Amino acid sequence: MTDLMNRQILLRRRPQGLLQPGDTEAVTAPAPEIADGEALVRNTYLGIDAAVRTWLNDQRGYLPPVQLGEVIRAAGVGEVIASRCDAYAVGDVVTTLSGFQELVVVRDDLYTTVIPGVVDQLAMLSVYGATGATAYFGMTDIGKPRGGETVVVSAAAGATGSLAGQIAKLHGARVVGIAGGPKKCEVVVNEFGFDSCIDYQAGDVPGQLKEHCPQRIDVYFDNVGGPILDAVMGRLAPKARIALCGVISSYLTGEHPGPANYVNLLAKSALMQGFNTLDQWGRFEEAFASLKRWESEGKLVHREHIFDGVESSVDALNGLFTGANIGKTVVRISDPTPV
Repeated sequence: MTDLMNRQILLRRRPQGLLQPGDTEAVTAPAPEIADGEALVRNTYLGIDAAVRTWLNDQRGYLPPVQLGEVIRAAGVGEVIASRCDAYAVGDVVTTLSGFQELVVVRDDLYTTVIPGVVDQLAMLSVYGATGATAYFGMTDIGKPRGGETVVVSAAAGATGSLAGQIAKLHGARVVGIAGGPKKCEVVVNEFGFDSCIDYQAGDVPGQLKEHCPQRIDVYFDNVGGPILDAVMGRLAPKARIALCGVISSYLTGEHPGPANYVNLLAKSALMQGFNTLDQWGRFEEAFASLKRWESEGKLVHREHIFDGVESSVDALNGLFTGANIGKTVVRISDPTPV
């Protein structure tokens, strides 16, 4: 593999807000040599999630922060091109923490999973990876939607929100999305099948919630936090459930003000619970079996917003916070091997 080169995006400075020139550096290095127990993966696609931005702050979360000089961390899918590890054979398709780079060394650990019989590697990131598992566990374990209930999903045009809303529909709920701008709201209703969608950019979110949710809100799948979470908490139904999935409204600042309307949890005997998909690692087969069945039946739609080349990774990440994406944001690193 000595003739192979690896293009990478390194973190050089802690960003303030959106990533700016000088926060990262594009470098080219020889392909890494693998040792016993390791394999080399050629990345096909990177999945760009809002959580990537949190890893660039000097704050410890469920994963440690990316250190200065390190490759920016991100999940991805790729193909094994060399192996000295019994767990992986050349040609295997795997999901792993690929990072903003073309090649990555993997080991037999919980971060790397072989996906047998893969045809659509994009679907691995949009549906059968952490995105789909997050939507599945958050909605089914915490939201627990029932027929006739009203479910609200923020960031409804995004990768996780679009799936979470569709899962609630499959359980018989009436689903209202929240998204930014008329174009996104149109996609949420006409493509992802939500019953209606609130454009938060139009203002008066509390008033729009009252209009779209006349029977109040039984389940809220929260991807954004901030003022929208506060507005939804002002419209809760008795015994409501809130699944805290993300806080995209404050990822750029790292400051997370709490909701002023939290007292409604007491008044409505409501539940608000955060969750981490990695805690459900042993149940991923359950999640993917359901997701696969729904997709094969045409009941689950996914969409990707594709950027090309590892150099576009920073623009792809920034796009999550400027409203540029619909569906799963993906960076295409190389073309998959034909099946």
